[in-house]
Amino acid sequence: MSHVVQFEDFVKVDLRVGTILDVVDFPEARKPAFQLTIDFGELGIKKTSAQITTLYKKEDLLHKQIVAIVNFPRKQIASFMSDCLILGAVDGKDVILLNPEVKVKNGTTVS
Repeated sequence: MSHVVQFEDFVKVDLRVGTILDVVDFPEARKPAFQLTIDFGELGIKKTSAQITTLYKKEDLLHKQIVAIVNFPRKQIASFMSDCLILGAVDGKDVILLNPEVKVKNGTTVS
């Protein structure tokens, strides 16, 4: 069931496009995951982890553009500090990353 969100709340969420620069295994995570380093242009480099190992290989993720929320507070995941949350459609155990249809400048806002 969906909850109604006020427009004023939605505009507080900072959605940006970034490009994945580095992908490494994250063996300390409870479920299989990668650690990602992402370039958000003027916002700088941010890191996160993602449980996307069922559909994506590390080499396929390099230089891929993604959409992420960049204004959540930092969150500790095992021994790792996450700076952002990448977005994906969840289909069972699979996560399909959301990304722009054409390449855009890193840091571009999503609305």
